[in-house]
Amino acid sequence: MNMEIAHSSISGVVLAGGKSRRLGRNKAIEPIGKQVLIGRVIDRISKVAFESIAVVAEDTKVDDLRLPPWVRVASDIYPGSGSLGGIFTGLSAAQGKIVVISACDMPFINIDLVRFMVGLISNWDAIVPIVEGRPEPLHAVYSKSCLSSIEQQILGGNLKIAKFFDKVNVRFVGEDDIRHFDPHLLSFFNVNTQDDLDRALFIESNNSQE
Repeated sequence: MNMEIAHSSISGVVLAGGKSRRLGRNKAIEPIGKQVLIGRVIDRISKVAFESIAVVAEDTKVDDLRLPPWVRVASDIYPGSGSLGGIFTGLSAAQGKIVVISACDMPFINIDLVRFMVGLISNWDAIVPIVEGRPEPLHAVYSKSCLSSIEQQILGGNLKIAKFFDKVNVRFVGEDDIRHFDPHLLSFFNVNTQDDLDRALFIESNNSQE
C-alpha cells in the first residue's frame, strides 16, 4: 500500500565519498546537461526531501563539489567503510526519520519512482529496488531504524550492504513496479567510466531535444 508521507519526515542523502578510480577524475563534478553530476542528483532528490545532505570522505575538498549553500555536508563517521559506511553516516546525520539514499553518479533518477518507494516505507525499515535480480541499495529508501544493524555490521568488518538486510524488514521492489515509472530503468544507470559518461551525455542530449 502506498501511503502519503509527511515532507518534513524525509531527508535526502547523496553519497559522494567514492574515489572515481575508473574515470580517473572526480565524477561528482562532471557536467551533465546544465548541472554537475552531484548537483543534478541533489536537485532531483530535493523534490521529495525537506533537507539534503552530501556524505563525503574525510579528505574531500568540499569546495570542489560546488554544492548549493543549502546542502549540509557530513564526513564519514567510519572512514574506509565504503558505501555501507556512507549510508550509516547519512542516516546518522539526517533529521528526518525516512532517508532517500542515492549515489552521486546516477544522473537519471526518476522522481516519481522515488516518491513511490517513499510511500511504501511506513511498515518497513527499508525499500530496496531489485534490477536484473540484484538489489540496488544505493538507490533506496531507509528508516533510521536501520542504524544499529548497519553499525554492528561495520564494526564486525563486513562491508557488504546486502548482508544487513537479513537483520531488518526490507520491502523489495520488483522490475514490474519499477518499469511503471521508469520503463528503461535509467534510474539505475551510473557513471563509472568515460564510456558511461559519454553515454550519459548522449542520453541527456536526446532527452533535452524531446
